[in-house]
Amino acid sequence: MTINRREFLRNSAAAAAAATGAETFASTAGAQEEAINVAGIHDLSGGLDIYGKPMVDALTLAVEEANAAGGLLGRQIKLINYDPQSNMQLYTQFAQQAALKDKVAVVHGGITSASREVIRPVLDRFKTLYFYNTQYEGGVCDRDQFDTGVTPAQTVEKLVPYAMKKWGKKVYVIAADYNYGQITSQWVKKYVTENGGEVSSIDFFPLDVTNFGSTISKIQAAKPDFVWSALVGGAHISFYRQWAAAGMRTSIPMASTTFAVGNEHIVLSPEECNGMLICYNYFQDLKNPTNQAFVARFLKRFGADYPNITELAMGTYQGFGLWAEGVKKAKSVDRLKAIEALETGIRIDAPSGAVTIDPPTHHCILDVHIAEVKDKKLNVLEDFPQQKPSDTAASCNLIKNPNDNQQYVIKI
Repeated sequence: MTINRREFLRNSAAAAAAATGAETFASTAGAQEEAINVAGIHDLSGGLDIYGKPMVDALTLAVEEANAAGGLLGRQIKLINYDPQSNMQLYTQFAQQAALKDKVAVVHGGITSASREVIRPVLDRFKTLYFYNTQYEGGVCDRDQFDTGVTPAQTVEKLVPYAMKKWGKKVYVIAADYNYGQITSQWVKKYVTENGGEVSSIDFFPLDVTNFGSTISKIQAAKPDFVWSALVGGAHISFYRQWAAAGMRTSIPMASTTFAVGNEHIVLSPEECNGMLICYNYFQDLKNPTNQAFVARFLKRFGADYPNITELAMGTYQGFGLWAEGVKKAKSVDRLKAIEALETGIRIDAPSGAVTIDPPTHHCILDVHIAEVKDKKLNVLEDFPQQKPSDTAASCNLIKNPNDNQQYVIKI
């Protein structure tokens, strides 16, 4: 299937528009006054919408499936979607609105780490449960928050030695200039060094940067064995186009823990991104019955021509599933009761495989896979079952220290 960025965004916008039906679903079932309010705060516009639209679709499907099965605790679920438009002030506004005005039982939201750190203190202040469903740099230790995405010990630790064995030991890192890129680049440096390699340079870029000509010249001069990309957002897609246009894709290979989570491999041509290595918890083509059934349901709901079900979409679907299982076990949507239930080690059999809450960290134990980008597909090369969030676990133990509330940052 060939689809350009404009077509992809238009198709996703149509799917997101359909998601508004979830907001009124409970009332049509005649249970509006008894509905459980759930908030989704994901970018449907702005530079981060390439990530947000599939996340909204996944959350919509999860809520619709739950309601079709009778809801939770005999009550229907009302999904309230907010579009922060990739604007941090709107993230703050909508987090407060969700907690105070809409009195939601849980918020699923945030894409960048910057947006998470805007949402988190607001929801902590108003005692609202928060699920952050995005792969990120690790280290958050907050009893009111659960993190369902992969962290560096689950992905960077696996992809670095794989890429070094394949390509060589000299690495050039390019990353988004905020806490995700800054912290993740340090994890890359740590694992490169531990595997006998060297990082020749780490370059950071604001999210709105689109001109990478001087950086490409620097990389050419440095002659690394491969480039590690932790670029983020729609503007940074320009790097891959400029890299290929300079003839670099075929001369210096690339690995990434951000590429394809926004369906960049669909937006770009094969000539612009074939051969890149990535590492995530979920790929649409995973061969297991649960995933195959899920993909069939998803495509039936949002269209057979849906570009690709992303890692972040699956994290969101799994995050809702974990929260729902916690509510069932607690027999309550009360924040503290749900937290205590989740801390028993709630597990779901998800499309990505088994996903289990790690009680001390509120992160997840899950499978990860290395894949190669080829002709708009993500071909799995190697599997790593049931990886623990050992990076966060080195600093965070919410069972022993339930009042801990901070992000621990790697020190090198």
